[in-house]
Amino acid sequence: MVGVVENNIQRELQLLLMKNLGSSMLPGILVALILFLTLKNPANESGLAFWLIAVSASKLFDVYDAKRIIQRGITLNQTAALKIRLMLLHAIDGAAWGSLAWLSLPASTSAGSVLILAVLAGIAANSMSILSPVLPVFAAFVVFELGSIVYAVISLNDPAYWAIGIAVALYVVTLMGQAYNSSRTVRNSIQLRFDNLELIQQLSAASEKAAKALTSAERANAEKSRFLAAASHDLRQPIHAQGLFLEVLQTTNLSPHQRELVNSISSATNATTEMLHTLLDYSRIEAGVVEPQPRAFRLQTLLSKIENELAPQANAKGLLYRSPETHAVVYSDPALIELIIRNLVSNAIRYTHRGGVLVVCRKQQFRLSLEIWDSGIGIAPSQFENIFSEFQQLGNSERDRQKGLGLGLAIVRKMVNLLGLELHLASRPGRGSVFKLSLPLTQVAVLSDDISTVPQKMQQLHARVLVVDDDAIVRQAMAQLLAEWGCHCDLAESKEESLILTRRHPPDLIISDYRLRDHCKGTDVIQAIRSACNTEIPAILVTGDTAPVRLREAAASGLPLMHKPVSPALLYAELSALLERNRQVTITQH
Repeated sequence: MVGVVENNIQRELQLLLMKNLGSSMLPGILVALILFLTLKNPANESGLAFWLIAVSASKLFDVYDAKRIIQRGITLNQTAALKIRLMLLHAIDGAAWGSLAWLSLPASTSAGSVLILAVLAGIAANSMSILSPVLPVFAAFVVFELGSIVYAVISLNDPAYWAIGIAVALYVVTLMGQAYNSSRTVRNSIQLRFDNLELIQQLSAASEKAAKALTSAERANAEKSRFLAAASHDLRQPIHAQGLFLEVLQTTNLSPHQRELVNSISSATNATTEMLHTLLDYSRIEAGVVEPQPRAFRLQTLLSKIENELAPQANAKGLLYRSPETHAVVYSDPALIELIIRNLVSNAIRYTHRGGVLVVCRKQQFRLSLEIWDSGIGIAPSQFENIFSEFQQLGNSERDRQKGLGLGLAIVRKMVNLLGLELHLASRPGRGSVFKLSLPLTQVAVLSDDISTVPQKMQQLHARVLVVDDDAIVRQAMAQLLAEWGCHCDLAESKEESLILTRRHPPDLIISDYRLRDHCKGTDVIQAIRSACNTEIPAILVTGDTAPVRLREAAASGLPLMHKPVSPALLYAELSALLERNRQVTITQH
């Protein structure tokens, strides 16, 4: 490896030298011509003419040879032979220049001798800048050029010239030192360039490796999302139908034992539904379809609702659930705050086996600290970040479904970030935990709390409803439930069948699954039916999809969107509201 690097450096140095030769060719020939014209006389004219031709030919051949080698290219195993070639050629060039001293010094005047020595010294200095990248080549040139001068001076056997010879020898030493420094500088520069190239290659390789790893991770994440979305959709269909059938079953005459069984089935269904809705909440956040709708609201109404729903779970485990009343009015999105608190309280109950859960509010200047305390298993400080990751659960290595999916705290963190709030955690293993959510207080008067309630008594709706779903069991369950609510129900599994039924009996309301067979969408079906009837028939979209792209598409439709498994009570409330609104519009138009 070291040999390869050294050969690469030598090749670059040789290329640099040969590229420099062209710049000295014409000036060198002109200097030789001027010397010929200045120094010639009848006694030495023929010798100087031969010298001029030799110097010019040497210059021309050096440049021609260099261009030819550059065009052909230099392989790594050619560098040693090329160095010898360059040394030989420039030794000849140096001897050619130095021979001027033999030819001219004996018959020159003092002024002519000074001119000859000055020009040859200048030629040597100029050659240093050109040839020093390959130090042996410059050494060959200067030794033969200035060596010829020294030899010529000594040959004159004149003590007056001996001092000149000594000065030339010292000049050679000085030039060699400068050439050495110049050579090291150029070499270090090339070495640095190779080091940088090697570093760039290493960084490129590392970057490419990181990019491949990122692509692989993104692909795995996308595949995970697609799998979860597909699995969630397929699970929601039968559970959605099961919930509808149970609602119909509960309205029939049942023996006490049968009712107990139905209640047990409902409890199991609700547990599964809760996990599916947790997946849905997470998917909605990932899809970016959750948009905060902040307003002033009384926190106590929300806390009472959560207590009514979750306190029975705490009581069933023998835990004490306390939530002292607060009169605070806060400014945020009540639906998202409810989601945060519900997940935190559910987690507190799930991981507490003795003691209890306390939900308390403390005013802190212009903010309210909503705190959920528990006396549960606690969390080690090293796990504080991990618990907010997806599918992370402490103390559930056996993957007990009673302990959820490990998405609750991941949803909490995303909701807190979305609302721009702060959540703090303090905990000690075996001693319990406290989550503190900081909420902005407001002095805005709140006339009523808009928290949806489900009517206790379901009145007959007396409407014709078109149900579009490609799952036969879901259609059957929906038909039986709607019949209990006094509706005439038409069932279709495709857009074409929907239009046929519409022509026979125009519907008062449409309930359509979002994703149908053959890549058909419920929005397309609803639009086609409305166009056929030439009226804006009320419609509800129902979907079991949790894929982010599907959630964004469905949310963008502007239609009421319900997620499977649909709560019958919420479905009834939505149907009632849409039908009543449509009746009011019809009365106004007439």
